[in-house]
Parts: sequence; structure tokens; C-alpha cells
Amino acid sequence: MGGHDAGGQQFTGIAKYFNSYTMTGRRNCVLATYASIAAIVLFFKLKPKKQAAITEN
Repeated sequence: MGGHDAGGQQFTGIAKYFNSYTMTGRRNCVLATYASIAAIVLFFKLKPKKQAAITEN
């Protein structure tokens, strides 16, 4: 009656792991989002800083 019925669907490929119909698929989407955000933060945090150019007077 109400809601989605995921019992009759067979997911293949990437949809098997990332979908909005099962709790496992939802969890994988959240974990992938958190991992992406953490990777971006680490990239900018660990990126070497540019050194100022040394000029002689």
C-alpha cells in the first residue's frame, strides 16, 4: 500500500551498493559523502604552502 517495495527489485552494478531503497544503500551513500568531505579537508590541510619569493635589495 504505502511506501516503496524493494523486495521485487534486483539491483546490479553500482546501484547494488548505492541506492535509496535499502538501509545498506543509504548507509553507503552517507559514508561515501563523509569520506569525500574528509578527503577534501585533508587535501587542503596537508597541501604544501607556497613560499614567499626572496628578493634582494
